Amino acid sequence: MTTSYDRTGSGSPVVLVHGIGSRRQVFEPIVDRLAADHEVVSIDLPGFGRSKLPAGLTPDPVGYATWLRDFTTDLGLTRPHVVGNSLGGAIALELGRRGDAAAVTAFSPIGFWDSPGETWCRTLVGGAHSVLQTTWPGASAATRLAPVRTLVMSAMVGRPWRIDVHEARGALDALAHGPGFHDALDGFRNYRWSEDSDLGDLPRIPVTIAWGTRDVLLPHRTQASRARTTLTDATHVSLPGCGHVPFSDDPDLCARVIRTST
Repeated sequence: MTTSYDRTGSGSPVVLVHGIGSRRQVFEPIVDRLAADHEVVSIDLPGFGRSKLPAGLTPDPVGYATWLRDFTTDLGLTRPHVVGNSLGGAIALELGRRGDAAAVTAFSPIGFWDSPGETWCRTLVGGAHSVLQTTWPGASAATRLAPVRTLVMSAMVGRPWRIDVHEARGALDALAHGPGFHDALDGFRNYRWSEDSDLGDLPRIPVTIAWGTRDVLLPHRTQASRARTTLTDATHVSLPGCGHVPFSDDPDLCARVIRTST
């Protein structure tokens, strides 16, 4: 199996895990900031970016967590600090729950939804994937226009006008063409955190939940509130003006949240 990842810096390890339809480059705005004090590993999840989806892997948060534990062990990393966004945030929480992470920072993790919230997320992400597949490469060419980039990226980031052509095309290409997309989206079904959830080791490690106030995919008003009532021992942080994928919106703030968790 081929897994694509970047590894840089030195110090205590921090592993960065992206969301559905994304890729490791989404963390580029914060990697150098973290690498000043940490060894930073950013990974393309199997089925996304340049990583192949192996037979037998269940592409839901639990299955990906098992895969990631084994992969980081092969890299010589034992109980790293795991940082995840969206699907990656749920993967990070699963690793923390089972005792395989020394600390967890989850940016807008999935699973703190009710049934309408899950349907909204799956419909919006699935619809964007289908439209991009159908309209590619025209959609890629259209990103040279700043108003188009602002429009198409507004569902994911809070300040879409900051996104350049290269970044927009890479993000949209990952969303359109990830071969693991449909299986991973199916893995969202019935994945849910509640006040009755078994938290495992999470109360015994540093856990930070960070949520952009402009998140339209997993709305801050409802889902961040559920996270607070579910993970009462965690530190909960709001990211003013940030969207669902906040790293280009405010890289200094995102890096500071992660470093505080360590």
